[in-house]
Amino acid sequence: MPARRTSTTTATDEVLVSDTKGRILAATFHCLASHGYAALSVREIARDANVNHALINYHFGSRDQLVIAVLDEANRQLLQRQRTMYAAPGDFAGKWARARAFYESDIASGFVRVQAELYAASLSNPGLRAQFLPRIRAWKQVVRDAVREALQAYAVELPPAFSADAIASLISEFWLGMEFARLIGGDEEKARHDQALDAVQQLLTALDAAAARPARRATPQKRTQRG
Repeated sequence: MPARRTSTTTATDEVLVSDTKGRILAATFHCLASHGYAALSVREIARDANVNHALINYHFGSRDQLVIAVLDEANRQLLQRQRTMYAAPGDFAGKWARARAFYESDIASGFVRVQAELYAASLSNPGLRAQFLPRIRAWKQVVRDAVREALQAYAVELPPAFSADAIASLISEFWLGMEFARLIGGDEEKARHDQALDAVQQLLTALDAAAARPARRATPQKRTQRG
């Protein structure tokens, strides 16, 4: 009788596969963040991951599938981070400050560069664009949900055009543009962006303070007695 495959062997195989894929993803992320999409080399990735380059095709099929897998791995963690932050108790000014801290961390880690590289590559690569856009839209949905929650909490009267969707678009498109400008312009662009981000911070602080104040009760006016 053939030897049965034990659960221990299966678990070991899964660990080895996971470790191999993890090294490939890490090497690809590093290559994208350091050299960009145009310079992406499967052989260089294989060398950095210490695997045979044929294993990359085996696990991911194509270069575009590989870079989308890299984005998915990073995006999954970052989206969960954002959702957890917005769901946690606390005022919106504090959450805006944490989002800014996340952004600086993502610049330092290389994630912003990786995402920008794939955004740019998607302009001339329809197949990549079809897979990239849903990942960006998932992040934009997180922003829309946060804006809707803030508008409900603040209960402010705005012109009808300032819907949650419109405000969320202003925030998310500004943020994406800020990322591109920061990658190209460096610290000079950062100084300008910080002014805009500080302005929103001050606005949210004022709105948080107004929302925290108890509603004033209308005091009945005393009637003046005649005669």
